[in-house]
Amino acid sequence: MAKRVLLAAPRGYCAGVDRAVIAVQKALELYGAPVYVRKQIVHNKHVVATLEAKGAIFVEEVDEVPEGATVVFSAHGVAPSVHDESAKRNLKTIDATCPLVTKVHHEAKRFAREDYDILLIGHEGHEEVEGTAGEAPGHVQLVDGVNGIKNATVRDEKKVIWLSQTTLSVDETLATVASLKQKFPLLQDPPSDDICYATQNRQQAIKQIAPQADLVLVVGSTNSSNSVRLVEVSKEYGAKNAYLVDFASEVNEEWLVGVETIGVSSGASVPEILVDDLLDWLAQRGFGDVQTVTAIEESLTFALPQELRKDLKDAGVN
Repeated sequence: MAKRVLLAAPRGYCAGVDRAVIAVQKALELYGAPVYVRKQIVHNKHVVATLEAKGAIFVEEVDEVPEGATVVFSAHGVAPSVHDESAKRNLKTIDATCPLVTKVHHEAKRFAREDYDILLIGHEGHEEVEGTAGEAPGHVQLVDGVNGIKNATVRDEKKVIWLSQTTLSVDETLATVASLKQKFPLLQDPPSDDICYATQNRQQAIKQIAPQADLVLVVGSTNSSNSVRLVEVSKEYGAKNAYLVDFASEVNEEWLVGVETIGVSSGASVPEILVDDLLDWLAQRGFGDVQTVTAIEESLTFALPQELRKDLKDAGVN
């Protein structure tokens, strides 16, 4: 068989990432540099470096932002305490939280009001988990893998519900829920699926490619949960090898030995230029036949944060 690349579609930027990155770009244009950003706006080295070159300054916490300055909150969301701290420091805030993460925040607040115990499936230390848990202190317990299930306790087994980090593996989350229901048979499901549509779609595309692939290359950063999951899903669904790379230059030529079919995808925070670079790199090594494998067409877009829309309108900028 001739050498070929199976290119996953959809891949790369999701609507929430696109909105967050544009929000920082528009803020820089409108207010001028510097614009501060709490945490990485999205989990991608290239995106962060590109925005830094334009005048964005990334900080870990808002106490690092000068009083009265402009700060953008990342796509992963923040706890209410971050909003409170920003108000105390008289910061101009632009909330670029992905609307799908905001939906989970609303669910957490609603079930906390109704005095439910909330089992939040996710990874300890991830910004999205910290933001969601912060919406319902005293009600949320993190379930991070099997140990999380083992240690979970609830006050009333009739009033317990699960929510999840939006960027997890669909299969992994469903398996965790199944195990939780063995321990808590009355565990309730959230009113709508928390796993992000983009995460699901990218995983669906790679599931179609993996069984045919000798090697899968996923473009993405190591702190990008959904990118890491794509590598794991590739291996689970039959790829002989799968690796995560930020840039084409990180690909080890030894990985290509004996390989005829390479699957390529990218995480939801990855700009297409990085995928193009990888395809060019592969073409130079005989993998110029690129066939797109489409799982589903995506058309969702999100409006920019309302604070930014208002200022752009006042300034007469589209």
